[in-house]
Parts: sequence; C-alpha cells; structure tokens
Amino acid sequence: MTCAEDSAETDSSSGNSTVWVGLLIFLAMLAIYVVSNPDRVNFYNHFVWQASAWLEGQAGIRFPVSASATSPGNDYFQDVLPILAPNGSIPGRALIPFPPLPAVVLLPFVAVFGLATNAQLIATFIGAIDVAIAFWMLGRLPLDRAVRVATTIFLGLGTVLWYAAELGSTWFLAHVVAVGLTLAAIGIALGADPRAATGDDDASLTGTVPDRPSFGGLDRRQFLAGLLFGLACTSRLTVIFGAPFFVLVGGGGSWPRRALAAGIGSALPVGVFLLYNLVTTGHLVQPGYDYLYNLEIGAYPQLNYHAGWAIEDPRYFVQNLPLLIAGLPDILRPCTDPTAVRGLFSVSCPLIAPRDVGMSLFLTSPGWLLGFLSLRWWGRDRLVSGSALAVAAIATVNLMHFSQGWVQFGYRFSNDFAPFGLLLVALALQASRRRGIGYVLIGVSLVINLWGVIWGQLLGW
Repeated sequence: MTCAEDSAETDSSSGNSTVWVGLLIFLAMLAIYVVSNPDRVNFYNHFVWQASAWLEGQAGIRFPVSASATSPGNDYFQDVLPILAPNGSIPGRALIPFPPLPAVVLLPFVAVFGLATNAQLIATFIGAIDVAIAFWMLGRLPLDRAVRVATTIFLGLGTVLWYAAELGSTWFLAHVVAVGLTLAAIGIALGADPRAATGDDDASLTGTVPDRPSFGGLDRRQFLAGLLFGLACTSRLTVIFGAPFFVLVGGGGSWPRRALAAGIGSALPVGVFLLYNLVTTGHLVQPGYDYLYNLEIGAYPQLNYHAGWAIEDPRYFVQNLPLLIAGLPDILRPCTDPTAVRGLFSVSCPLIAPRDVGMSLFLTSPGWLLGFLSLRWWGRDRLVSGSALAVAAIATVNLMHFSQGWVQFGYRFSNDFAPFGLLLVALALQASRRRGIGYVLIGVSLVINLWGVIWGQLLGW
C-alpha cells in the first residue's frame, strides 16, 4: 500500500468515525429530550392550529374553540388577534402574530394527524437535529475532537436549548426551528470561506478569499447560507440582526460580494414572509404585536411594562439588561406549607427555585463565559468579529423588547444568538492552555440546566 493510499484510508476511517459520533450525539439528545418531558399536553400549540387553518384555505385559525371529548380547544389562547366582523363581533377566526415557519414545518404532520398533532414531540426531534447540525458546523473549524464534542454537548444540554426542545410549546418551538437553520447557514458559510475558519485572513476585517463556484457573479454557497439564514428569520424575527456575520464570513472573495450573495439569499424567504403579512393583514408588520402589547400591559402589571413606551424601546434595554446579566433565582422562598421541610425540589418549600421571569444567562449557562476569551481576536479575525457583532446586535434588539420571554427557565431569547456565540466558545476552548476549567464550566452548565428542566416539570411551566 502506498503512502497516498494509506492516507486516504485513514481519512475515510476518520470520516466514518465522525459520522458515528454525530449520530450518537443525535440519538442521545433525542432520548434525553423525550424523557425530560414524558407528559406532553400540547397546551400552547398555536402553530398546529395555524397549519390546520391553511389546510382549510384560511389565514386565520378557528377561534375561540372549546375543547370537546373528541377535539382540543383553544379558547384559552391569549396570543392571537381576533378577526372582527363589521359590527364588531368575533366571527370565529383569529390571526396568529408569530412568524409562520414553524407552522410550515408542522403542515405535513397536521395534514395526517389534524389537531391531534403532537407539536411538542416533534420539537424534541428538531432539537436533537439542531445539536447534530452544531456538531457538523463545528467540524468546519480546526478543533480537536474533544473540543468539538464538548462544545456540541454544551449547546444541547448546557444551554436553554434543552429546555426549549423538551418543552416545545409555541414560543419554544419557534426557537428550536430557528437555531438549526442558523447553525446550518453558519456551517455553509464557513465551508465557503476556509480562511476565516482557520483564522488565516490577513488579520483584517476586509480580508479576501479566492472566488468560489458562482452563478451571476454570486457565490452559490454564500447564497445558500443566506437563504437558510433568511428562513431562520421567518421563525424568529430578531435572528435577522445576525446578518453582520455573513458580511464578514463566507464565500465571494470580498465583503461586498459576501454581503450581496447572502443578502439576496435571505431576501427571498424574508420577502415571502412580508408578502404573507401584507396579504393576510394589510400590513408589512403584523398588527397583532400592538394588540398583544396593549393587552399584556393591563393583564400583567407585575412584569413592569409601560404604556408610554414602544414595543421596542431603548428604555426597556436598561430595564431588561440586569435580568440577562444578573437575574437570580428565588432563594429560601417563603413556604406555602408550614409543615413542609425545605428541599432542593420541594415545590411548597424550596431551598432554591427558578424565577418564571427568567434568570441570568451566565448563571444558568456559565459556559458562555468562555466566549469572552475569544474577544482578544476582535478586529484581527473576521470569524470572531462577525460572531461577536451578531451576538451583540441580536442581544441588543432583544433587550429592547418589552417582554423577555416569561414564563421560562433561564433566558430563552439567548437561543437567537446561541449559534454565533457557540463559535466564540469553541474557539476559546481550543486556544486555552487550561481546558480543564472550560470543561468544568460546561459540566456545571449541564447540571444547572438539568435542575431547570426538572423544576419546569414540577411547576408545570
């Protein structure tokens, strides 16, 4: 056997091993997500109703519908915009304000199972696929296998993606769908831009890479990355503020070409989404958000919403930032049962319990702290700069939003920027001379998120 043949056989063996590792990660995540929430009730399944409405040839769901012995109901839904008749009455339909991609994903299942479709169970499968995509995406970086696996597991079990995937109700399903598409977009962009993936980009934010296969002068892989990124935005709108990443990273040879190819790709699904809004509501921006904002201001005074502030308002940024950075759990909360003994998982008399308004990102997932170590390459590495810009932009816009994701464990909006943040964590861990500390932070993150998932079940969140 020649040296070339021996090398080819080694590469093939390594590739097969990697595939098996990825498959095992997928199966492990699926099993954990399914077991984490055995009693799925599909209480909030707006997207099932939306898919059903489309199959009926309607944009609005049937609403309000009372449950019967043979059919579920939705008359308890609050996050809908009732469609009014000319006389002001509700004619039996309502619009869902959320971006529609999760309903598109559920459409074939609803066509078969109808309103009995178990959207929460489907979310566990999608969540497991997300983690497998993360493993594939991280393979585009020059990482040791141990770092690649550890960072993948951190996303799957050390962040609130675990809570979102096992719960799978309306808002969390939207996160789970968006995360996988964003990870896939990043992976394709990295594949089209190997110099960014290795840090060999002339130490410049405007460094160029060789042209790649294109059509009409556009890099095909960068166009595809933009298309997937645009689809992610039609599941979670704020993901769109991660666009700077695809300006700095991807195929095309220069930042204008990268931006153009990714921009055209992402404009297609986003344009269809805006057209859908226009056709169904007469507005490019769903008017249901204004309706819900005004409704929740009066309904939940404890959340400190302000009628004089906009839905997206810089003043909410100042109000919400402490939650992201330092939101604490309830410690030694007063016992509701005077005879109860305090315990770690005692609902009536807990030692420590999560707060339904959310908790600090760095308290619930301390592994994210590793990402800050990558900022030493800010301005000198396109991959780091693009990832950091995406995280900062998405987080800023989310913090300006009136709501921060209540009811939840941790800070669920972090799912919007998690795919970009994961790059920073992986690069920092790979470069660290003391990886043991990083592995400890990841391990602690797993334990805390297990604690949160258990409490979510105990509290019926």
